[in-house]
Amino acid sequence: MYLKRIILNNFKNIRETCLEFSPRLNCISGNNGAGKTNLLDAVYYLSMTKSFFSVSDRYVYTHGAQDASLNGSYVMDDGSLEKIAIAVRREGTKIVKRNDKSYSKFSEHIGLLPIVMVSPADSSLINDAGEERRKAMNFILAQIDRNYLPNIQKFNQLLLARNKYLKSDNIPQDLINAITEQMTAPATYVYSARRQLCIDLLPIVREYYSIISGGTEDVSMEYKSDLQTASMEELMLGSQSRDTLFRYTTVGPQRDDLLFLLDGHPIRKCGSQGQQKSFLLAVKLAQFALMKRLYGVSPILLLDDVFDKLDINRVKYLLKIVSSDEFGQIFVTDSNKIRLSSLTDAFSADWSAFYVENGEFIKEDN
Repeated sequence: MYLKRIILNNFKNIRETCLEFSPRLNCISGNNGAGKTNLLDAVYYLSMTKSFFSVSDRYVYTHGAQDASLNGSYVMDDGSLEKIAIAVRREGTKIVKRNDKSYSKFSEHIGLLPIVMVSPADSSLINDAGEERRKAMNFILAQIDRNYLPNIQKFNQLLLARNKYLKSDNIPQDLINAITEQMTAPATYVYSARRQLCIDLLPIVREYYSIISGGTEDVSMEYKSDLQTASMEELMLGSQSRDTLFRYTTVGPQRDDLLFLLDGHPIRKCGSQGQQKSFLLAVKLAQFALMKRLYGVSPILLLDDVFDKLDINRVKYLLKIVSSDEFGQIFVTDSNKIRLSSLTDAFSADWSAFYVENGEFIKEDN
């Protein structure tokens, strides 16, 4: 599977463009702020129906525009063509179409076009609160498990309703009890899926980190959840008085977290920038490998500014990994053309290159 053509109108700083891509490697160079990352975000948007960088669609329009549109033509592994069109309007409406037919639910689209994005913004997985790590697990599981998205959505809706009633002056206990009972099944599903995901990812993360780092350090991930100690039903029963006192739900998957460790110590505290970036790359490459194993096809891989803060040896190891036949279509951005040329050399003639300035793209000769 690969993205053959993309047509964008008023997407961020990209006013209008139509680009055709290589089924293997696509390099995008240009100065910071020129539009390199915006192009990758558009590719991500076509797969996930949302921006990688923002929950809200209010930031996807070109300044002064009233709407934005994205159109992608994909060649699937069986040779068929899939056409995806997304229209986003300022008044709040969004339409997602597959082969000219609108989806009734955007969730029906998730997983059709598997994708993995690697970005400097991934540093939030290490440096920010647990919410970022929970979101990362959600994005992975939404693509590989059809039942995960409806379960996490149902749990979040029930959690929102329960917290709303807990904050009211006269707490309707019967209603809270009814909501609590409904939360058990989706909470248990979410916990089980996240736990299994971490079990599946860890050995692959270790393998990739060993390759990228030259085998000099050991990394690990530890999944933390309230549901490791008791069932959701037991947890909720035991937290009733505390929830009433604090006026919000104090137990459940909304508190889950991941610990990232380097040689047994938190990587956030003891890891250098290069080690942290190598770890995040290993996590994303492990995600890629797991998705490929489950789908039977290679996800599209988006590598945004991945070479920054990596020493020359780690860059060399990374180039060796992504130039292998294990990977399908890859998009890479970098402001340094010399580093990109070292990548294109590894791919022989099977690549395309683009230079972007002020949101306008120019295809360069091989």
